[in-house]
Amino acid sequence: MELAYASAVELARGLRERRYGSRELLELYLRRVETLDSKLNAVVARDFERARALADAADAALARGDVPGPLHGLPMTVKESFDVAGLPTTWGNPAHRNNIAAADAEAVRRLKAAGAVVFGKTNIPLMLADWQSFNEIHGATNNPWDLSRTPGGSSGGSAAALAAGLAGFEYGSDIGGSLRIPAHFCGVYAHKPSWGVVPPAGHWVSAGPRTDISVVGPMGRSAADLQLGLELTAGPDGADARAWKLELPPCPHTTPRGFRVAVLLDAAPAEVDGEVQAAVEAAARFLEREGAKVSWDARPDLDFDAVSRDATLLIRATTSGRMPPADYERFQQERAALDPADDRYPARFARGIAATHRDWLQANARRYAMQKAWERFFSDHDVLLCPAASTVAFKHDHSLPRHERLVPVNGRMLPSIDQVFWAGLAGIPYLPATVAPAGRSREGLPIGVQIIGRQYADLTCIALARMLELGFRGFEPPPFP
Repeated sequence: MELAYASAVELARGLRERRYGSRELLELYLRRVETLDSKLNAVVARDFERARALADAADAALARGDVPGPLHGLPMTVKESFDVAGLPTTWGNPAHRNNIAAADAEAVRRLKAAGAVVFGKTNIPLMLADWQSFNEIHGATNNPWDLSRTPGGSSGGSAAALAAGLAGFEYGSDIGGSLRIPAHFCGVYAHKPSWGVVPPAGHWVSAGPRTDISVVGPMGRSAADLQLGLELTAGPDGADARAWKLELPPCPHTTPRGFRVAVLLDAAPAEVDGEVQAAVEAAARFLEREGAKVSWDARPDLDFDAVSRDATLLIRATTSGRMPPADYERFQQERAALDPADDRYPARFARGIAATHRDWLQANARRYAMQKAWERFFSDHDVLLCPAASTVAFKHDHSLPRHERLVPVNGRMLPSIDQVFWAGLAGIPYLPATVAPAGRSREGLPIGVQIIGRQYADLTCIALARMLELGFRGFEPPPFP
């Protein structure tokens, strides 16, 4: 049982030291998937026999003294939205039910080159467009902390599999909180890289260019897993690799002392529940006791309402390319009929989906101003600690579109879609953000803290998560099954 919940770094070390074999570890996870996943529905595409052959080959290679990479023989799963050769990539859309990938996504290829044994893919919402993970093909995924609740989305199956000890490592994606919210809801770790750091090739149902805001990144049961996963997958691909190389700056601090930490517990565009605020504050208080310089009132020079508005516009402008023509035309008509003063979410959504190129250019100019404001802020602070979302994992609710759903915040029912603010805060200006476990609610549900850093300070965000893990709180298995 303890082995099933070990971190990827610990598991890989045990494999290299031959304390157990790859096939032995794989069978442990396969048994858990076969006996436990009927309650979770996390691992929805399975490749067990091919994985067994790869695990046997990994054990034979190790017996010869051949260890090709730091993940040698490690069994893992990846998010369904990544191409894995021979497996379907559907994005939960029945129209893509028979879309069998011919080759691995670039991140998957790099993980396999490091020795990982990919044995399955984990569940997602339709077209990755929800903070719940359910679709017509595979159904709904449950949170192992409470089966009546969502594990988050869109990397919800990934987070649920990690939390329940169904896989050794995971890899997901994020455009609107899709790595960070599931990690927060399930009590695991995730890192949203700076935009462009990890190539997203093969993360789509058909070939296409890199999309704005969207990133791919690691999920694990420790902060060290995130650093390893980032190191193995980051760097240019294709034509870029002929001329460019990536060298992320190291974290300037080895202990909390010296860290300059700003804390943001709440914001008007997305009110945060008191229990979530308390957990983020507790993480900051720990760092303060350990010698970090903590500021409770420092803020980047941003209009938070504008951040929320532009997060919707830029994210929806990006995803509009995936929309069927008939739906896109409907939103064009909706946009044309809007009252210019209408600032409700449906209006923001329609303006984003049907944005003109001029609309996007103007929003991009505002993003540039945000990036400059963040650079000024990070000249005085190393990181910003804030919530990953306004609430803990909420109850399943598939009855309404996401923007019409309400979730409980401080005893009131508020729109769940408001939480796009906490995703967009780091997402639209291309900043890195790490989510680490920070506490529990009164009901025992996990709460994470989001650690945002300046662009390309990915290793600083992960290092602070590691410091929190060592002295404050780390991964804990849920009471499952």
